[in-house]
Amino acid sequence: MKTFAKFTGLFTLLFVTACVTVNIYFPSAEVQRAADIIVDDIRTKVNEARPEPKPSSRLDLRNLFGPANAHAATDIDVSTPAIRGIKDAIRNRFPQLKPFYDRGAVGESNRGFVAVTETGGLGLQERSLLNRLIDQENKDRAALYKEIAAANKLGPESVPQIEKIFANSWRDKSLSGWWVQNDDGVWEKK
Repeated sequence: MKTFAKFTGLFTLLFVTACVTVNIYFPSAEVQRAADIIVDDIRTKVNEARPEPKPSSRLDLRNLFGPANAHAATDIDVSTPAIRGIKDAIRNRFPQLKPFYDRGAVGESNRGFVAVTETGGLGLQERSLLNRLIDQENKDRAALYKEIAAANKLGPESVPQIEKIFANSWRDKSLSGWWVQNDDGVWEKK
């Protein structure tokens, strides 16, 4: 009888603890919202009003019924001093890069970085300036992606996912006529 009671108690304890599911997941939707806000902020002219993020008002019915889910890292912190500094550097460089985007000399890659597309119409000084700007831009973007991962305790293994999410934002928010690289690696004008 004691063995049966111990078995029943152990089974009950196991059953109760099995009802709570803990999902440690990569918060891709949250990172996408953060990426969209950052890219908008960088590419918005200084004299224009910057859009404020809109809070979500959707009710998630999945949380009303069934087992409770515990999620890690639901809010993405992009307000650390390091991230703000990197964003400012990228924002300040954008007016110098924009003419090169407009002329088709650079485009947005599918990895979240700026890449040379066509420099045939550029002089030697312009090519030198463009190479320096691209180098600085890509270093800052790499630092931004790593800093977002670090600030949100996502781990260095999440940096490629962050790069991909930012690539989508950079490409989606590119102007018509700018070069973007699709997911298959093919360059096309937006």
